Amino acid sequence: MMDKKIPVAVLAATGSVGQRFIQLLDNHPWFEVTALTASDRSAGQLYGDACHWVLPDAMPEWAAKMKVLPTAPESTDAPIVFSALPADTARDAEPLFAQAGKAVFSNASAYRREPDVSILMPEINADQAAIVDIQRKKRGWKGFIVTNSNCTSAGMAVTLKALNDQFKVKRVFAVSLQALSGAGYPGVPSMDIIDNVVPFIGGEEEKLEWESRKMLGRVQGESIQPLDFAVSAHCNRVAVTDGHVVCLSVETESKVSVEEAINCLQSYQAPEVSRDLPFAPKPVIVVRSEKDRPQPRLDRMTGKGMATVVGRVRPDPLFGLKMIVLSHNTIRGAAGGSIYNAELLVNLGKIV
Repeated sequence: MMDKKIPVAVLAATGSVGQRFIQLLDNHPWFEVTALTASDRSAGQLYGDACHWVLPDAMPEWAAKMKVLPTAPESTDAPIVFSALPADTARDAEPLFAQAGKAVFSNASAYRREPDVSILMPEINADQAAIVDIQRKKRGWKGFIVTNSNCTSAGMAVTLKALNDQFKVKRVFAVSLQALSGAGYPGVPSMDIIDNVVPFIGGEEEKLEWESRKMLGRVQGESIQPLDFAVSAHCNRVAVTDGHVVCLSVETESKVSVEEAINCLQSYQAPEVSRDLPFAPKPVIVVRSEKDRPQPRLDRMTGKGMATVVGRVRPDPLFGLKMIVLSHNTIRGAAGGSIYNAELLVNLGKIV
């Protein structure tokens, strides 16, 4: 534990991802929440009055008593900012915080495609953290922006990283079954999702098809060059509260048996620099041997919601290998991922 905790702010703190930040940052060994921001209609109120709390655990008392501030850099002296802003708002707001010297850890998609912005996952691409120095120089910012992946891409990218390291991934076919919490609150109308599967989520298939390629890429010159492999995705919304499932088929350059794939996944370790951070999943990947696992209700909190859970690893007659991948979308795929990213950048001395 640090001698003195680092002050942090949460942007869009009243929303569902903002609430998850507050829950996960409660008693964090390195970070202390000193500012909560929200829209103009909530600014000036106590957080406990402004926020409709939707998580099963009680709202922390310290958060309930905090005054909600406007979403502006001058609202906080905290060097670290966790952004749960929607993408359209984040596009304009997050650079203002970076210009003001803040380290912005964003859940939004607004800057993921930028060549000098990392979609960071410390267990697979900690080396991409080096791009923040290039970003600062190119954009003239004192701070920087680091993004999370899309919540569905997270578990898939971890799985592909392990397989690619040993067998070189060529092609991927992915079908997602995405939880309701991924749509935020109030989310999908009940009449649309009860007794139903919705086979469309705006923008999700495109994200699933390119994000993992960028996450598995490398910093070259002044940009991140994506890894060259093909992904085809179908995305579906299902009546599950939390936990995104991806049915994954993978073709690799070298032939791989089921046993070799399982050993590869089970033995995968995060880079040493991010292996022992507070939010690091240990192990990174948990492989279930039961014929009907993983399941969201039973397995989403594996590793406190930060682990990737894989099961039903078996031969695929078209691609060679197929499996089921589960990750917690609002913990590993959102707030918990951002916190892990911030821990890595602190550990690397990138936050001043």
